[in-house]
Amino acid sequence: MEILKAIESYPEIRLRRLRKRKEIRELVKETDLNVDDFILPIFVREGYNIVEEINSMPGIYRYSIDKMIKFIEKNLKLGIKSFILFGIPNYKDDLGSEAYSKEGIIAKAVKEIKKNFDNVIIATDVCLCEYTNHGHCGIIKNGVVDNDHTIELLSKAALVYAEAGADIVAPSAMMDGQVKAIRRVLDTNGYKDTIIMSYSAKYASSFYGPFREAAYSTPQFGDRKGYQMDYRNVREALREIQIDISEGADIVMVKPALSYLDVIRIAKDNFNIPLAAYNVSGEYSMVKAASLAGWINEKDVVLEILYSIKRAGADIIISYFAEKFAEWFKEKQ
Repeated sequence: MEILKAIESYPEIRLRRLRKRKEIRELVKETDLNVDDFILPIFVREGYNIVEEINSMPGIYRYSIDKMIKFIEKNLKLGIKSFILFGIPNYKDDLGSEAYSKEGIIAKAVKEIKKNFDNVIIATDVCLCEYTNHGHCGIIKNGVVDNDHTIELLSKAALVYAEAGADIVAPSAMMDGQVKAIRRVLDTNGYKDTIIMSYSAKYASSFYGPFREAAYSTPQFGDRKGYQMDYRNVREALREIQIDISEGADIVMVKPALSYLDVIRIAKDNFNIPLAAYNVSGEYSMVKAASLAGWINEKDVVLEILYSIKRAGADIIISYFAEKFAEWFKEKQ
């Protein structure tokens, strides 16, 4: 009888043994996370010698190109090699013309990065919301977004970024056919090796608020629910991802991450293609606010969040916490 009881409790005893020592927990961990998994977002603006802290995103800044170079140099020393750029122009109009100008902020920023560094991966957001005076992701016609006109301009922007040296272009406008149009333009102009990382399942989320302050891209009327996804839907995400893959996307993305871990998991289970997840501004700001108030331990909470995103199935994590993670990772070495 005593032997039987010991056998019955053995699995529980074994689990306790595996958890007891930190070194053993490290040895048997199921999910690994390292600096190479991250892409660090950067807000780059016109001007010189500018470092502006974003009010709703403590610790995150808008950089002029010269200061952006210093910021990238610092993060390269930490081991971060991948960055995604969001442009803030001096001039906005109803066509978002600075987005696809060869003298626009992103084209200039990419050229300067490639002139200074050989070992970086640069992704560029491809959208019009930062560049339009109305804040929408596409061209407005008769009060609504004109999908077909918009994808023509997104394709122009993607080509300008590729010509400047971008390794990855990342269409985020959620326009129908945007990946196909961009792939065609890139291939036709000799940029067959430029990677498309598509914001395939981008939800109409309330977690984007701080980003919109950072990029001055809040819609001046209406909302983006007509082209971004309904957060109540999962099967729709699978359809959107499948369409983007068929149109030529090399990497697909779920955005936001934290409230959509189920979507990340189901995407990972259904598609054999690199999967990115965007740990967005609102997710960042909530943690920072609670941390600054002394309500949580920032490092512990951030690591738990980032591991949950990786555990759900993300191969790539775009996060404003990437720099912090790299610092912690370096300390651990």
